[in-house]
Parts: sequence; C-alpha cells; structure tokens
Amino acid sequence: MQLYTNLEIEQLQQHEDLPYLIETIEWVKNFLGRPHPNLGRPGVVCPFVPYSLKSNSIRLAVIHAKDLYPEQVEEIVGAYRDIFMGMQVKEQELAINRAFLLIFPDIHIEEASKLIDSVQQKLKPLFVESGLMIGEFHKRNESPGLHNPDFRPLRSPIPLLAIRFMVELDLPFLESPADPRLRIRYLEAYLKCFGDNFTDETKFKKAHQALALAKEQLKGENLVSYCI
Repeated sequence: MQLYTNLEIEQLQQHEDLPYLIETIEWVKNFLGRPHPNLGRPGVVCPFVPYSLKSNSIRLAVIHAKDLYPEQVEEIVGAYRDIFMGMQVKEQELAINRAFLLIFPDIHIEEASKLIDSVQQKLKPLFVESGLMIGEFHKRNESPGLHNPDFRPLRSPIPLLAIRFMVELDLPFLESPADPRLRIRYLEAYLKCFGDNFTDETKFKKAHQALALAKEQLKGENLVSYCI
C-alpha cells in the first residue's frame, strides 16, 4: 500500500504507475489548486490545496481494481482510512492539510460512477463518524458546486477517492441527504467532531437546527408508518 507525496512523485524515474500519479497531481495543481471562472466565488476550487501542496501533505496511491469485487475495494479503502488516522503530523504539516488520493486507473469510464460512487456512499458514514470526509471523483460526476449549480468540481481525469479531515465548511455536505436517519447520523458526528471548538457560531447553530429538523422529520415518518 504505497503512498507517494508530490515531491516523491517528482523524483520517481521509472514506475508502472507513474503516468497515473503525474496526471493526477497535475490535475490537483491546475484544477483544484487554481481559480475557475465558473466556480461562483473568489479563490481556488479547493482552498486547502495550495497549502497542502506547499507542505507536501497530499499523498497518492494507485489501486488496480479491475479484478476486485466492490467489497474488496471497500476493504482496501478502509485500510487506507486506518493509515490516515494513524499518521503522525510531520514538521511543517498541519493535519487539516493532509489528504489521500486513491487512484483507480483500471475502472472504465462507464463503470466509474457505479463503483466509485457506491463505495463512497457505503463508506461515508464510517468516515464521517471518524471525523473524516471521503469524496468521489470521476469524469461523469454530476455533483454541483455549492456556489454555482452548473459547475462540476468533482470531475477528475482518472477515477479516484479522496480522504481528508472534516472541516466546519463541510456542513452543507452533511445536511443534504434526503434520508433523515442518515442526516441525523452525519450531523451528530459533525457536532461531536468539533464539540466546543467551533470557530463559526453560525454553523454551530445551523447544524443544531438541521439536526432538530431531521429528528422531527423522522418522528413524523415513524408516526405515519405506525398509523398505516
């Protein structure tokens, strides 16, 4: 389970996975790490990328999943989660800037949305309850941008899953599930993650309000089911 930093990729001479590593890190630099006219707000696509690159905090791994079942992929990604959680913060590296990019070059574009999305959806509750986020990226990702619904920030040249620590700004991604049970699970994990350390009081209050609404919705659904 080899992980490579940006600097290590630059020093690689010959490696069968080098083309995938280079293409992905160039996408990180030139798309995620730069402004985009359709983003809908000032700044770069991902605000953490410039600092993560500067501190050499992004690590990439190539996973060949052609002959693997989804359950096997889930197990591999789960193992990388454990590695992520167990890593010590190195000098000049802030934990918040750490990210793993798990690249899946063997997955055909027609299968990417099925496998990558399903693995992400299956594992997200476990990751969120660990204080982490897991994101799905591929060429056909239709997830809209927060500030421009016509922008597609989660499209990448090669299918991948990204692992990083949860931040307060992630609230919109955690209050969006239609299923109130899942929404409650995410919001409780979010509030537990930051506890008394919220820097944005507005998000703290909004999370509590969203949690209360989700519980009311679930209560109403249970009442309807009971009456039926």
